[in-house]
Amino acid sequence: MQEYIDLLKDLISTPSISRDEENAAAVMRKFLIGKGIQFNIKKHNTWALNKYFTEGKPVILLNSHIDTVKPVKGWTVDPYQPFEEEDKITGLGSNDAGGPLVSLLATFIHFYHRIDLPYNLVFAATAEEEISGINGIECILNDIPKADFAIVGEPTGMNLAIAEKGLMVLDCIARGKSGHAARNEGVNAIYKAIEDIQILLNYKFEKVSELLGPVKISVTQINAGEQHNVVPDMCTYTADVRSNEHYSNEDIYKIVYTLLESEVQARSFRLNSSGIETSHPFAQKAMSLGIHCYGSPTTSDQAVIPYPSAKMGPGESARSHTANEHIFKSEIFAGIERFIELLEGLEL
Repeated sequence: MQEYIDLLKDLISTPSISRDEENAAAVMRKFLIGKGIQFNIKKHNTWALNKYFTEGKPVILLNSHIDTVKPVKGWTVDPYQPFEEEDKITGLGSNDAGGPLVSLLATFIHFYHRIDLPYNLVFAATAEEEISGINGIECILNDIPKADFAIVGEPTGMNLAIAEKGLMVLDCIARGKSGHAARNEGVNAIYKAIEDIQILLNYKFEKVSELLGPVKISVTQINAGEQHNVVPDMCTYTADVRSNEHYSNEDIYKIVYTLLESEVQARSFRLNSSGIETSHPFAQKAMSLGIHCYGSPTTSDQAVIPYPSAKMGPGESARSHTANEHIFKSEIFAGIERFIELLEGLEL
């Protein structure tokens, strides 16, 4: 399994900020060539089918991403030089999602030559996950075989996220009337924004998910005013919305629109909540092996995959996007073994 650790280190050494993943894609393709595996490409996405892909069998997609966020402040080592210390590998993208990516690749290759599989496998190493970009997994969904189920590789401690929250960003504008701050003039747009923000803070959506909890709205940015002595006539603010399976993003938008006096504009409705039922064969097998199933508060490529999916992989979500991001080799090895155990004999 050392070759997959070497691949991870090669990926860490190859900067792959979202939209700039060309070189990381080349690393993945070189590895597949070395394994004698044919693959397809589109933009910075790479995918391959198992050798004995057979029409009529169910299809399982194994997907993870090659892009990373920009390194944050606080790194004490070079984020692009994998620092190996006994079992620990430190480097940007090691945990999110290099470890899950190479684990799913190892799993795919384990089953690649099997002629007796009850299903087909598609492995996809995709781009732009960190920015929910349209040139990632979403742009190849019409090119790859339609899947019956997808495993999305993300760091979950090899627990199984059978549901995840959706994401919607709302840009809001509160409008007032300018005036001199020293006199009782104008209508302060900041105060109008505060009133609407208070409404968002106090509003409770009726339907609460057993796995994902309530819909969560957080105001994360606000801006107003250019001069200290002028009452501002406009205040802009941004709300981060995390949806559960009971509400589509469009449903939430319609509710928020009627609640607020502010103008409200959604950047996109496309990243809805996703997941599988506990009765799904993969969830059933996971539970039979004692794997914890849970609902994830974070969003991944699951949000744009139009068929049943779950999120799983070695590493821990809390390490993602942090200084000195790291993963343990033992986590990767155990993850590969667990993925193989879950897929062995699985029937959809």
